[in-house]
Amino acid sequence: MTNPPNLQGLRVLVVEDEMMVSMLIEDMLTDLGCTVVGPASRLEEAIELVGRADIDCAVLDVNLGGQPIFPLADILREKGAPFAFATGYGDAGLREVDRGSPVLQKPFREGDLARVLGELRARSVA
Repeated sequence: MTNPPNLQGLRVLVVEDEMMVSMLIEDMLTDLGCTVVGPASRLEEAIELVGRADIDCAVLDVNLGGQPIFPLADILREKGAPFAFATGYGDAGLREVDRGSPVLQKPFREGDLARVLGELRARSVA
C-alpha cells in the first residue's frame, strides 16, 4: 500500500449542486488537510470564485442542475489550474476535449479523492 499524498494546505474549489454531496466532499477535504474554496452550487457562482479566489485545483460536478460545467472547465484550463470531474456517468458524460481528465466516479471514497488530488497537485507543480 502506498502512502497517501501530502495534501496539506491545498486550496480546492468545490463545485457541486447537491448540498449533501457538497458537504461530504468538504468534510473529506478537511480531513485530508485541504482548504475548501467555495463551495459553489451554480456555474455563475463558480466562475466568480475562480476570478477572485486563489485555488490550486478544483473538483467539478459535471451537471449543475441541468447546466453543464464545461465553460468553467475551459476557464480553468486557460488559467492552467488542474481539475477533476465528479460524475456518475464516468467518461461518457465528457466532451472530447475533456477526455483524459481525472474523473471521480460518484459515489467515491476519501481515498479516491486523495489519489486524484495528489495527481492534480503533481500537475500544478510540474
